[in-house]
Amino acid sequence: MNFELDPEIAALRQKVRAFVEERIVPSEARIVAEDRENKRETLSRLQAEARAEGLWVPHLPAAYGGRGLGIMGMCALFREMGRSPVGAKVFNCDAPNQGNMDLLLGVGSEVMKEKYLRPLAAGEITSAFCMTEPAPGAGADPSNLRTRAERDDRGWVITGRKWYSTGGRDAAFLIVMARTSDDPRGGATMFLVDRKAPGVEYVRDIPTMSEPLLDHREGEIAFHGVRVGDDAVLKGVGEGFRLAQQRLVPARLTHCMRWLGLADRTLSMCKQYLVTRESFGKKLAQHQLIQQKIAHHALGIHAGNLMTYHCASMLEKGLDKESRPYSSMAKLHVARLLCDVLDDAIQMHGGLGYSEDVPFSTWYRYARSARIADGPDEVHEVVIARDFFTRGLELLV
Repeated sequence: MNFELDPEIAALRQKVRAFVEERIVPSEARIVAEDRENKRETLSRLQAEARAEGLWVPHLPAAYGGRGLGIMGMCALFREMGRSPVGAKVFNCDAPNQGNMDLLLGVGSEVMKEKYLRPLAAGEITSAFCMTEPAPGAGADPSNLRTRAERDDRGWVITGRKWYSTGGRDAAFLIVMARTSDDPRGGATMFLVDRKAPGVEYVRDIPTMSEPLLDHREGEIAFHGVRVGDDAVLKGVGEGFRLAQQRLVPARLTHCMRWLGLADRTLSMCKQYLVTRESFGKKLAQHQLIQQKIAHHALGIHAGNLMTYHCASMLEKGLDKESRPYSSMAKLHVARLLCDVLDDAIQMHGGLGYSEDVPFSTWYRYARSARIADGPDEVHEVVIARDFFTRGLELLV
């Protein structure tokens, strides 16, 4: 077991870290302000600089403009990108586009790759993943899937409603999960649907506790008899549930990578304040209750980092099925960790932390979704317990 990064990855990690700290962090407020006015000047400039420095879509093969780093390389780089809420977007590594790229790369036809993956990797278009539905449709329980695709002599007709389709408003295409039979295992299929296809209605941006930012706008979309051909089927009819697992396990990890970066930056910012602010006769950093909080979160970040690396190493070895409970462990731990770190950051900064003179309250509103997205805490707890009781989950790996 080697905990040292490959020299090339280590050098790239430092390069990404410097890019984030020196260029992206000073531009965060400007990017947010421009986004509110539907402008992207600063973001586009930074994206061009990232591309020029060979840091664009590093997870993808060279044929699509990347470096072919694989998931272990992603672990190292995505953590650094995640230090800023806008960081991943600068490198074209943000959700949902990054996960959709990986899915298309793995199972898309050559036609799909040319039509959708290549412009997506180039940053020319964006995409959305349409699986979650309003009640009583599919949420944490995918068997509740209500959107249907009916076969006829001209192809497929999709009818249903999705929500929390991140980035759906401006997406060029959608990956849509629909029920094609009542088979509990093979009853779902994924379709690639043009966002502007007849019958696709963008209902609304869903108002949430987190301010919309860049592609992170949660969309509700209705499908009114949307017609697609057989060439829109991703991999095969009945492969939807399997593809969802194939996409979601690494997607959970990439979320963890980015969240760890933001948690680490938050704790570093706390350090700067705690070693200078005096209260009750000494620096805040000298109070034992403060030291306890810092120690607890330092431990949590390190543990989450190791969980993420361990699960990523399993995926790199092709142990996709075996990695699932470990991905649930990582996602459950890191999502809670990020919320806890930000909550304590607000607390340790007192009135300043509650204000928006520091970004913690804004980041906390964004982070709170982490405990729901890609499966709520409770689902992951069930997965972990189930594997412990019935499948001999190994804890001392």
